[in-house]
Amino acid sequence: MYSASYKKHRLKFRFLAGTSRGIMKERDTYFVYLSKNNNSEIIGTGEISPLFGLSIDFLPNLENIISDVCKRLENTTINSLSAIFDLIPASLPAVRFGFETAFLDLQNGGNRIIYKNDFSLNQKPIPINGLVWMGDFEFMQNQLEEKLEQGFSCIKLKIGAIDFEKECKLLESIRKRFDKDKITIRVDANGAFPAHEALQKLRTLSNYAIHSIEQPIAANQWYEMKHLCKETPLPIALDEELIPLVDLDDKKQMLDYVKPQYLIFKPTLLGGLHKTAEWIELCKERNIDWWITSALESNIGLNAISQFVANYNPTLPQGLGTGKLYHNNIESSLEIANGEIFSKN
Repeated sequence: MYSASYKKHRLKFRFLAGTSRGIMKERDTYFVYLSKNNNSEIIGTGEISPLFGLSIDFLPNLENIISDVCKRLENTTINSLSAIFDLIPASLPAVRFGFETAFLDLQNGGNRIIYKNDFSLNQKPIPINGLVWMGDFEFMQNQLEEKLEQGFSCIKLKIGAIDFEKECKLLESIRKRFDKDKITIRVDANGAFPAHEALQKLRTLSNYAIHSIEQPIAANQWYEMKHLCKETPLPIALDEELIPLVDLDDKKQMLDYVKPQYLIFKPTLLGGLHKTAEWIELCKERNIDWWITSALESNIGLNAISQFVANYNPTLPQGLGTGKLYHNNIESSLEIANGEIFSKN
């Protein structure tokens, strides 16, 4: 039998974090703790951190749901991850992720070792992109300079909030200084482009040797997205498109119909690491490349996701550079240097 508990923590951003869905100043996250009744000294820790506007389990009664899961865990025999998934419905992906990672941590001794691999044990780094948040031109320019000074060779810019021409000027300024062999540029529109304007905007963006664009139009427009993926002059990476797809057959249908160039996985939004691995297997079957990003979790969730990614020995830069976003993040062994993340464990 298990003991289960949780604690709410309000993360405070170091700056106004802007996306096409709005600006974030703070966000709530929940840490969950699992231990076996016969050994309360070994505790597994996980994080439940749904995102407003994206997570299907960003709910007003989420804390009550977490409390209820804790009570049910204490009255249920749990021998495997599948038993946890049986206890928590697929409609609660962030909750699944939190308890899944707490269980894996507990299984490995409660030292925040989710997977034993070269990342968690031997300080092997993972390449990551540097993230430039939306804002006015000066704010984005300053962030860009900071990321370049920090040694990032892959830069991701969130676009769609300011004037498109100004965003293009920023991209042009990068390309005047660095060609694509020196600096890789990714952009993330967060679904901001109207479907009827998207292809022309992609053609404009292609002038700047963009590696890929993330979710150019809003999700659930399969016909329009299929057309874009077929006609686009630059690769399209799907992100929000994946969130509503829980059933395996629905995932296959979307991939085979839309035929995207890349997929991007946020385990908190997709039902955890096990479900992310399912997506990765579908990509392997279809020769679709992918990378993983955080969903702005604290260092607890970021550590779990990083260890999961390391199982696949990624060569593409991942979106795991979010540990410095908050004034009051959790102390962690994670470090970032020269465009890579590693663990000091």
